[in-house]
Amino acid sequence: MIRTRLIKRLQAADGEFTLDVNFSSDAHQIIAIYGPSGVGKTSILRMIAGLLKPDGGFLQVDNRDWYHAENQVALPPGDRNVGFVFQDYALFPNMSVIQNIEFAIPKDGDRKMAEELIRHFDLNELRNSTPDKLSGGQQQRVAVARAFAQQPNVLCLDEPLSALDHSLRTKLQDFILEEHKKRPFTILMVSHDVAEIFKMADRVLHLKDGKVLKYNTPEVVFSDSSISGKFQFTGKIISIERSGILNIVTVLIDHQIVKVVVDPREVDFFTEGDQVLVASKAFNPIIRKIPTG
Repeated sequence: MIRTRLIKRLQAADGEFTLDVNFSSDAHQIIAIYGPSGVGKTSILRMIAGLLKPDGGFLQVDNRDWYHAENQVALPPGDRNVGFVFQDYALFPNMSVIQNIEFAIPKDGDRKMAEELIRHFDLNELRNSTPDKLSGGQQQRVAVARAFAQQPNVLCLDEPLSALDHSLRTKLQDFILEEHKKRPFTILMVSHDVAEIFKMADRVLHLKDGKVLKYNTPEVVFSDSSISGKFQFTGKIISIERSGILNIVTVLIDHQIVKVVVDPREVDFFTEGDQVLVASKAFNPIIRKIPTG
């Protein structure tokens, strides 16, 4: 269980702002942190891990204070047992893949876990390679495997699957969910992929301007309550065909292509790469843009 309020003055591209977020979670939930770039998503993970000191507030995990400004409590990272997958992977450059994973296993942990993770993450052919011989996606897989090897109480994932292709991304999403069921612990994951959030997260912390805009289930955070229909799916716009009268927006939903006819008065609101909600209404599909902040 996590209960927290974190306050931190941060520097953004257009000046300083104050990150001030508070939320709580039931034990062993997966919480997605969502919002535009520069809003403080990674900083939240770093404060929870003890890598960045807040300016105020508190952090309580499983009824134990990890940080409390008024009581002057600030546990060092080594006392928090937080697994962390960084955007730059942070692998040990002088260690092989298998050595990176084995290094993270606790002293009293099962050493066979390394081989299990090697299989799950499809790393056997790379087991003796050092990080400089790996692609970005391969390094990302090793970093996620190493984080699981640690058997953390809290796992922080900073866009952990962003460099992977669709097939491997889906496989690792399933593996994370499977492992989470076997040994429940709290996961906080930064993600810009709405479909991934729907699949994996119990709750979404939606940030804007350093504050919590919404904190609820993915269905509540992203679904358009003004739309009634038999289905609602999220996807990404991959192309827009404008012809004046008939405008067609092509949306990638999971690995399926859906084409939606859009009113000429609305087509200019969309751009390629937008995350959107596609729903049915009166037997006709409609499309709504999902805000990033």
